[in-house]
Amino acid sequence: MHDSKVIRPARWRTAFAATLALLAAGCGHAPHGVEPVRGFQLERYLGRWYEVARLDHGFEHGLEQASATYTLQGDGTVRVVNRGFDPVKDGGAVAVGRGGFLRGNGRGMLEVSFFGPFYGGYNVVDVDPGYSIALVVGPTRSYLWILARVPDPPAESVARLKREAQALGFDTGALVYPKH
Repeated sequence: MHDSKVIRPARWRTAFAATLALLAAGCGHAPHGVEPVRGFQLERYLGRWYEVARLDHGFEHGLEQASATYTLQGDGTVRVVNRGFDPVKDGGAVAVGRGGFLRGNGRGMLEVSFFGPFYGGYNVVDVDPGYSIALVVGPTRSYLWILARVPDPPAESVARLKREAQALGFDTGALVYPKH
């Protein structure tokens, strides 16, 4: 597989450390008591998603205009391109990785790598029927994203996912809402 990696040097070390932390936390698994969606349809999930809210980490700290684009590759893997804008440094940050399904097709459970053999868990725990807004978590309760097809989705849709995340034990009071 060929995947080019472009990431600002200052964020590389932090992103690498975050990937290792995901691995140590149990790559490819959802947090205890959290179930990825069943009947997940990858082809409907592909494309661009805007980051509406997140639990902040060093590799994304301060980024605005954050988005992720998922593209199916010929070998069945998924190319992941994360983008953001750092207003302090007046520049963009891009990370390119690859991912694949865990435990067979039909579950919203993937593993994603931005650095060679190091993979982290990526779990879609809620997606609306139109595949327009989703709740995604990592292998621990410190990783959470609300993603949408548009930068400013309906407030009630965001509130619903926020309530779900809170019921699952995530610290929704710490969510960051990036500007778009």
